[in-house]
Amino acid sequence: MMRLNFQRHCYQLLRRKAMCGLFVLIFPLIFPCLFTAFTHASPSTFSEWNVPKPRHLRLLRSALQRERLTGEQSDLWAPLADQGWRPYLGSVNAPSLPQKSEGYLQVFLDGGLNQQRMGICDAVAVAKILNATLVIPHLEVNPVWQDSSSFMDIFDVDHFMNVLKDEIPIIKELPDEFSWSTREYYATAIRATRIKRAPVHASANWYLENVLPVLQSNGIAAISPFSHRLSFDNLPSEIQQLRCKVNFKALVFVPHIRALGDALVHRLRYPPGHSRASSTDYLRETTNQNGKQNPQKFVVLHLRFDKDMAAHSACDFGGGKAEKLALAKYRQTIWQGRVINSQFTDKELRSQGRCPLTPEEVGLLLAALGFDNNTRLYLASHKVYGGEARISTLRKIFPLMEDKKSLASSAERVHIKGKASLLAAVDYYVGMHSDIFVSASPGNMHNALVGHRTFENMKTIRPNMVLLGQLFLNKNISWSQFRQAMVEGHQNRQGQLRLRKPKQSIYTYPAPDCMCHA
Repeated sequence: MMRLNFQRHCYQLLRRKAMCGLFVLIFPLIFPCLFTAFTHASPSTFSEWNVPKPRHLRLLRSALQRERLTGEQSDLWAPLADQGWRPYLGSVNAPSLPQKSEGYLQVFLDGGLNQQRMGICDAVAVAKILNATLVIPHLEVNPVWQDSSSFMDIFDVDHFMNVLKDEIPIIKELPDEFSWSTREYYATAIRATRIKRAPVHASANWYLENVLPVLQSNGIAAISPFSHRLSFDNLPSEIQQLRCKVNFKALVFVPHIRALGDALVHRLRYPPGHSRASSTDYLRETTNQNGKQNPQKFVVLHLRFDKDMAAHSACDFGGGKAEKLALAKYRQTIWQGRVINSQFTDKELRSQGRCPLTPEEVGLLLAALGFDNNTRLYLASHKVYGGEARISTLRKIFPLMEDKKSLASSAERVHIKGKASLLAAVDYYVGMHSDIFVSASPGNMHNALVGHRTFENMKTIRPNMVLLGQLFLNKNISWSQFRQAMVEGHQNRQGQLRLRKPKQSIYTYPAPDCMCHA
């Protein structure tokens, strides 16, 4: 009897364990949303659950208690002084088109909005060099942002063609006899009409020797890939000026992007007394509600702190072991671990200015330069790594910070929702209408806006990355010391014109190629 009871007890115990095990197995299937964070994406998601503590608490406390200095504020917001340079895009006499085109030129552009923008400018220049008819460039789907927006979704194609009508012939689509020349056609086999190995920063002679014969033999040539495929040096002045004409005059955004951008600028200049993002009729609001309110000044901050940037930098951003593992896994997945910065320590990277500024750090920079907590700040960013948890410290320093979501309703944003290129286009437009533009880290958006604002003589603050990296390593630095170093270190980094040097981009440094000294 005792043996029978013992066996029954063991059986019941095993049965309970089996039921518990089964429950553990099926529970995630019944409630998958509770467990998605621990699947293949867990390192990234888990790191964002751990709210990073401020890394520069001593400086942050002083920044939050800073006082407003009236004289300093007026200097900050003063427009950039006339530097004696004027835009120059060539002769006032309209150029004449050649009587006969050598054929059709297609280009396939990858990258984000601003990389594609530069590629479009280069495509026009190459078409001019080859005496070819340019087909409106094809924009590839970005593998990171998965945005399928076309040229005509982003840029005003009729304006583009009209501005350049005397420079090169441009068509929206190929004629029927060449309709076979598509991206899919070139993806399936080696084709005689595809130029696959155009070198980076190729010379004009390279195109004349390698692409012109293809055009003359086939009537068409397709270049893919085409990013950064034209040199910045040793080109005729008319070609350089044509590139700037495309960038600064021909490329304007489609009307709905400009209308939304105007609405955002208006709301930054004239903050409404009622709740934000409530009206969907932003065109009427933009034109009719100025009243007697004085327009306010605002800063656009491009906070380039996405996951790609954070991972590729190989820097430590204070998110602990989970964040380090998440970024290391991402580096392995995207670049197979081949990241040059990985061989350096965080201290070495920061002392060399190779770490992107976190939202906290760029907030401290702006506060040290003299921007007070009444400053209207527009945050131009697609996606900040770590989300609101990362941004919260910056928001404490600048409580009047805005972005697209806070300024515009979901109905107003419906045409740009989920479209990285259109979102970036809105930010670019607002950035070109701000009093001051600041980019937290170098990149294509930084380069494009620095060049465009230089062309228009507008104030732009370029963070001194080396100085900032070294100061942030000093945990004993006082606010007064930090503030003095920031002011002195940025006196000549607020839009002062810099002449282009060999190999530098004409789109970032438009002088002297596209500007003349008056």
